Amino acid sequence: MSTAAIATGTTTRKRAVNLTLNEGLVAQAKTYTSNLSATMEELLAAYVAQQQQAQLSRQQQADAAAMDWNAVHAAVGSFADGHSTL
Repeated sequence: MSTAAIATGTTTRKRAVNLTLNEGLVAQAKTYTSNLSATMEELLAAYVAQQQQAQLSRQQQADAAAMDWNAVHAAVGSFADGHSTL
């Protein structure tokens, strides 16, 4: 069962995919797991979760920077305000 399925308490549909992997690495991995598909799915789920967290973190940083800039602009205005040609 995938990490997402474990989190929601449901089973998810599976489908076959083709991957091109290093043959020696696959042989080594098979010495450590009897279910390479399940191991790859767990690792992929962890990778996706890590990438989603990184994306969320970047978005939060960008939001904080925009809020800080807006606060500075509200407090002191913009340098360009004194040079308007309108």
